[in-house]
Amino acid sequence: MDPHLLRTYVTVARLASFSEAARELGYTQSAVSQHIAALEQDLGAVLLTRRPVAPTPAGARLLEHAGPLLLRLDAARAEVVRMAAAPEQGLTLAATSTALTPRTVRALPAAGVTLAVLPRDEVPAAVATGTADLGLVDGLAAPSDPLRLPDVAPLGVRGVAEETVAVLLTEDHPLARRRGLRLGDLVDARWIDAPDTGLPLAQLRAASGTSGFRPALRYDGTDLRTLTALVAAGHGLALLPRWVAEEARGAVAVPLTTPRVVHRTELLHTGTLRGPAHTLAAQLDITRS
Repeated sequence: MDPHLLRTYVTVARLASFSEAARELGYTQSAVSQHIAALEQDLGAVLLTRRPVAPTPAGARLLEHAGPLLLRLDAARAEVVRMAAAPEQGLTLAATSTALTPRTVRALPAAGVTLAVLPRDEVPAAVATGTADLGLVDGLAAPSDPLRLPDVAPLGVRGVAEETVAVLLTEDHPLARRRGLRLGDLVDARWIDAPDTGLPLAQLRAASGTSGFRPALRYDGTDLRTLTALVAAGHGLALLPRWVAEEARGAVAVPLTTPRVVHRTELLHTGTLRGPAHTLAAQLDITRS
């Protein structure tokens, strides 16, 4: 499939409009229509209904493939351009908020760093497409087990930290005086769903082997203080790296004892590390040891 036609199709499907897609892509509406017709002819299937503009079942299936395909093309282009270009002096780092541990922050170069705090699912794509030189992503895992990352492109992955986790509760919570908590005892508790700040509820379900952990409130931001303030105000519990939970004001951190899981941080990169990226990676390896 011609990637130009595929990009046009994805844009039309996303905007549900041939004219809006033409405006965004800088084409005429006639050119957009021709692109869609050529792609449909190539595949031998109708991909879009016209009134209203919406994917057909075949078109919806193509959309599932299109995102990863186009991302891999962008990643390939970015890596080739990066290899051919002169080495840069600065460093762009994409990271999740809880991957920026105190040790990680201390390891950053003193100057020349651009730091972007992103949602978890966006960090691998930022590294793959060259938006970031390095990525730091985190999650819940069994000790020494790698994280399950989106398959966006061939990425180098290094584990740089594993830390204990804790449940954050209000100071007057009935479990606040416990020395440790079992995840299985919290399945029916009120939780805050904060997929890009706290450890995602989906990972709690996987770790406990249950379908519980229903959210009482959802927080879509990346600011840790906001999340801990929501917990302190009684909107629900959150599972966090222990260093984050213990610094929260107006709340109590109780270590999670069962199952035996850790907060794991991994460094993502493409190709051979050079310059500031190599220096930071080496420094993180030192801090890990």
